[in-house]
Amino acid sequence: MRISSEQLAQVNHQIDALITANSFYGKKLKEAGITHVSTPEAFEELPFSEKSDLRNAYPLGLMTAPEKDIVRIHSSSGTTGLPVIIPYTAKDVDDWATMFARCYEYAGVTKMDRIHITPGYGLWTAGIGFQNGAEKLGAMVIPMGPGNTEKQLQMMKDMGSTVLCSTSSYALLLTEEIEKRGIRDQIKLKKGIIGSERWSAKMRKRIGDGLGIELYDIYGLTEIYGPGIGINCKYNTGMHYWDDFLYIEVIDPQTLKPVPDGEMGEIVITTLVKEGAPLIRYRTHDLSRIIPGQCPCGSKHPRLDTIMGRTDDMMKIKGVNVFPSQIEEILQGFPEVSSEYQIRISHLDGKDTMRIYVETNGSVNFLDLADRLAAKVKSVIGFTPLVKVVETGLLPRSEKKTKRVIDERYD
Repeated sequence: MRISSEQLAQVNHQIDALITANSFYGKKLKEAGITHVSTPEAFEELPFSEKSDLRNAYPLGLMTAPEKDIVRIHSSSGTTGLPVIIPYTAKDVDDWATMFARCYEYAGVTKMDRIHITPGYGLWTAGIGFQNGAEKLGAMVIPMGPGNTEKQLQMMKDMGSTVLCSTSSYALLLTEEIEKRGIRDQIKLKKGIIGSERWSAKMRKRIGDGLGIELYDIYGLTEIYGPGIGINCKYNTGMHYWDDFLYIEVIDPQTLKPVPDGEMGEIVITTLVKEGAPLIRYRTHDLSRIIPGQCPCGSKHPRLDTIMGRTDDMMKIKGVNVFPSQIEEILQGFPEVSSEYQIRISHLDGKDTMRIYVETNGSVNFLDLADRLAAKVKSVIGFTPLVKVVETGLLPRSEKKTKRVIDERYD
């Protein structure tokens, strides 16, 4: 799906603003002698922007609009270096709320729903993004934020929450707690809007069946407004993204060239109307594909497939490239295994070792299951891991994102 002439005009407006502000990207364009792009081919020659560029611009080097127009900042977590500070104008905040309200509408949420928000508030974009979109839609917001599961469940019951907004990890924790307490008949949830981390089909089924709700994947990242830039509809044939606000390419992460629609690659996003901190050809490192054709729902907005992982998720073990999604796919074939797993990678006696921890119930022979899982992993990725089977509930649960891969080689 190549960039349209209307989108090119919007990109040129962004280029003017970036050059005028002399931002990091404006400097890149000046150095390359680029002030305008007139064709899709010229657009595809524009330089990429990376998270390292954004970190180097700390604290306010990304600010492209005049400071008098900036009404808010948000920030990435900064767990692996300086945080990225993203300035927003009032129009940016309103545009984001418009996109998010559209996400709710695509999920069938209405003004009569009661939206229970569990992601964090503050510099992180999640909690306030879910809230702004719900208020734009006109629904009732229950702004819980993270943690205090006891209070979450009490409010869920008393307020009759109908829509749960959370990470998949916390949705699983709530599912297990509701089952443990035998209060599912007191919970009025109908839908779950889940974001912030990739989750397996097995985990989706566990949450959907456990709570008896429809589940929707919401997509977004702090650098590009936040969550709410895309969501699947009831047909669940991919996530519609808002191409009136964003242009999305999928590139080959090795050649850095766009791949045809339908082929897997890395998502690259250009903001078309953002004022506070516009980004051109931003490499997200998320892996997916653009789904060709039109969705059965009839929406004109194009679709991305489920996020399959990240280019930096890849683990190199014994010379073999391994992605967590490969392990999830293997676990999907073992119905006796829960959705939860943990991978630990160590370097012992001069060799890399991969240990996989999985959960099952007490009716299964743990040793036999471990042997069968290890044999299946070897047949798929080429070496035998150490598989440890534990009882359901023993692996860590999280109120935020669950860390499933722990690489101890560099500790």
